[in-house]
Amino acid sequence: MIEVNVKPDGITVNGHAEYAEPGKDIVCAGVTALTQTLIGSIEELTTDNIEYDISPGKANIKFWNLSDMSQTLVDSFFIAVSDIQRTYGTEYVQAVAADGR
Repeated sequence: MIEVNVKPDGITVNGHAEYAEPGKDIVCAGVTALTQTLIGSIEELTTDNIEYDISPGKANIKFWNLSDMSQTLVDSFFIAVSDIQRTYGTEYVQAVAADGR
């Protein structure tokens, strides 16, 4: 299962969905694409500074004092990951935000 935690100071993504065999797991691929797009979008579309570390089955993103644009990107990321959770089930993805969403 992939666990996604969105907090005021960062995001953690841990685990593998195990929806399908490696290389064919569309749930893992979707969450990975969203995570990488979030990082790239914050870096390219804003002047905010973030730190991140990505490895197989794990991503940590740290941020401080996000601009409105970056916060919108983070909110959009959470909405998209939550949609994957609703579509494929909590046995594959669990998304939690610090504000209880």
